[in-house]
Amino acid sequence: MDLFNSALGRNITFVRPSHFIIRGFIGISNVKYYYVFLFFIFILSVLGNVFVMLLLLLDHNLHTPKYIAVFSLAVSDLLNSCALVPKLLDIFLFNHNLISYSDCLTFLFFCYMSLSMEALNLVALAYDRLIAIVSPLHYHIRVTNKVMSGLIAFFWTFVLLVLLTATGLLTRLSFCDSVVIKSYFCDHGQLYKLGCNDTSPNRIIALFLIIVILWLPLAFILASYIRIGIALLKISTMKERVKAFKTCTAHLSLVAIYFVPILTTFTMSSAIDPNIRIINLSLTSVVPPLLNPIIYVLQTQEIKDSVRKLVKVKIQNVITVKIVK
Repeated sequence: MDLFNSALGRNITFVRPSHFIIRGFIGISNVKYYYVFLFFIFILSVLGNVFVMLLLLLDHNLHTPKYIAVFSLAVSDLLNSCALVPKLLDIFLFNHNLISYSDCLTFLFFCYMSLSMEALNLVALAYDRLIAIVSPLHYHIRVTNKVMSGLIAFFWTFVLLVLLTATGLLTRLSFCDSVVIKSYFCDHGQLYKLGCNDTSPNRIIALFLIIVILWLPLAFILASYIRIGIALLKISTMKERVKAFKTCTAHLSLVAIYFVPILTTFTMSSAIDPNIRIINLSLTSVVPPLLNPIIYVLQTQEIKDSVRKLVKVKIQNVITVKIVK
């Protein structure tokens, strides 16, 4: 303990608070209606992602590399909704702004886990589309169920280790001044800035997370679509180009929904009102899990065919039961 305290500085006593206070919005009336709105989004997103997961598990025709990544995306979306929204409702709708030290770190870990996996699942889907369009003859060799499962497992393991490190580094901080978190959840950046000892390791891991979880995935996705665009230009007829591009529309929609608002917030954080920042980040956290299953059901032909088949079988079963009776 002496060595640890010396790392904090000679005049600082290590302080680990029993609770933090999550401040949330400032000066906005009737804000509870916003959290009721989030609650309805939460219910719909849970139902939508559970539906997609069950559909992918039940239809063996969808047991392909692409839908392994889609399944992982649905899992991360479900984790995101369940980790974030119920706690938000408890904090702000029922005025339980106090959150214990350990609960705060747990809250942070699972929120960042799901948000990070959202980006990396989009990378896996970009890789699938890249090989499918650029090297279609090698697709079944380079993108197999085993390869995609290994890639997804690597992403989950990588995020788990990085976030355990980021969360562990927070435990070395001394909170001797304020315990008020200026956000709507236990935000990593807002939390380590409350530390009154050396926060440079926390800043480094935060920068690492932004680069590896946001900018590198986005750079890979953009580079993939530049390569896809070049490949599409080489296709002889416009009809074939459009047909090939349609296989990418669902993925491109998800990329835009996830990256545009979150990068806008982070790159313009100093110019954005704190309340607007909270709204932007909270919607970025809850809207993609709602829209992802809808987009894949509406824009992906295999999913639509699977839904039709499921409905057809259900109707046939109902008719058979009625005839037997």
